[in-house]
Amino acid sequence: MTSTSHPRDLRTELESLTTEAFRPELADIDRLPTLDIARLMNGEDATVAGAVAARLPQIAAAIDAVAERMARGGRLVYAGAGTAGRLGILDASECPPTFNTDPSRVVGLIAGGPDAVVTSVEGAEDSRDLARTDLDTLAPTPDDTVVGISASGRTPYAIGAVEHARARGCLTVGLACNPGSPLAAAADHGIEIVVGPELLTGSTRLKSGTAQKLVLNMISTITMIRLGKTYGNLMVDVRASNDKLRARSHRIVALATGAEDKEIEEALTATDGEVKNAILTILAGVDGPTAARLLAESDGHLRAALAASG
Repeated sequence: MTSTSHPRDLRTELESLTTEAFRPELADIDRLPTLDIARLMNGEDATVAGAVAARLPQIAAAIDAVAERMARGGRLVYAGAGTAGRLGILDASECPPTFNTDPSRVVGLIAGGPDAVVTSVEGAEDSRDLARTDLDTLAPTPDDTVVGISASGRTPYAIGAVEHARARGCLTVGLACNPGSPLAAAADHGIEIVVGPELLTGSTRLKSGTAQKLVLNMISTITMIRLGKTYGNLMVDVRASNDKLRARSHRIVALATGAEDKEIEEALTATDGEVKNAILTILAGVDGPTAARLLAESDGHLRAALAASG
């Protein structure tokens, strides 16, 4: 159903949120020199990492649960409105080129659909029904994870997505920037990064958005590390779709193996440009098909495939 809160009730609710609090000491910020405003913003931003650090145990617990389900073939779905939704789409869109994941494995849903990425879609964030409809297009299963994202922690779209996902048996995570949020309470794993009032009153694309980006970076990156998408700190599943990434692929193989350029190029050719396979052919002294078989038997984990090759 769509939210029907009375405007006065909503104003009262917003006034109680730390992300919406007014900071009288900044009331004359528009009179300051540009450099002073930049220093203020930079000082505010510097506090965000500390706020994230305070919630690392909760973040890690959520990531372990996500990775467990993704290892069984599940998907990671982000759901949010406005800035929160855009950040989810950004994180999802960067997984295929970084980790060679199928685009359907990490998905971003935004209230109002694709148009809302670049344009405000009025009223979309107030609809829990819309979240349920959007989620049902993905036919969620218990192996999937749905991460609701909302700075306020009260956005109906994000809460609706989490509630519906949980009813369908999915793992759920609620990422908010206010304490005691309905979103965190609705999820299996509540993560509340309390960054405090914004430089511009209520502009949650600032510290709150930065905090959400940091946490989403952790969720996707560490999950992919757990799934064997890296070898050490090397992106061995990177997809070489352009000249820059082809050069990066060569460099990753070089860093992992210490091999000469000619051997690296031969290995990449023999494995159709698959970095992980190329590394395995060099380090284990096997051919391309054998590397592919060893990796398949090791669920894509290069270290396990290397151990099995010996």
